Amino acid sequence: MILDRTPLCMNEVEEIIKEIPDSEKKQSVEVFLKKFLETKRAQVKKIKDSLEKLDSVKIKREHAVKIIDMLPKDASDLNKIFTDVGLNEDEINKILDIVKNSK
Repeated sequence: MILDRTPLCMNEVEEIIKEIPDSEKKQSVEVFLKKFLETKRAQVKKIKDSLEKLDSVKIKREHAVKIIDMLPKDASDLNKIFTDVGLNEDEINKILDIVKNSK
C-alpha cells in the first residue's frame, strides 16, 4: 500500500533499504545504488540546504533530488532536469556553483 509519494535521492533510498529484510529485490537495488550512487551524505545535506537558501519557487523537491543524484556540470545538464520550468542564466549559475562547491 502506498502511503505517500515523496521524491527521494539515492542516498535516502540507501538508508531506507537498510531496514528492509534481505531478499533478491533488495540485493538488486543495492547493486544499482552501488553502481550509480555518486554523492556522500554530507554532500547531499550541503546541496539540499544550499538549494533551499536560494528560496526559488522554480526549484521543487523533485528537481533538488535530481540535482543531487545527477550532479550536473553545465547548463545543458541542468536544463535536462528543469524540463517544465525555464531558468535564467543567473539561476543556472547559482545552482551549478552549489553543485561545484559541494564536493
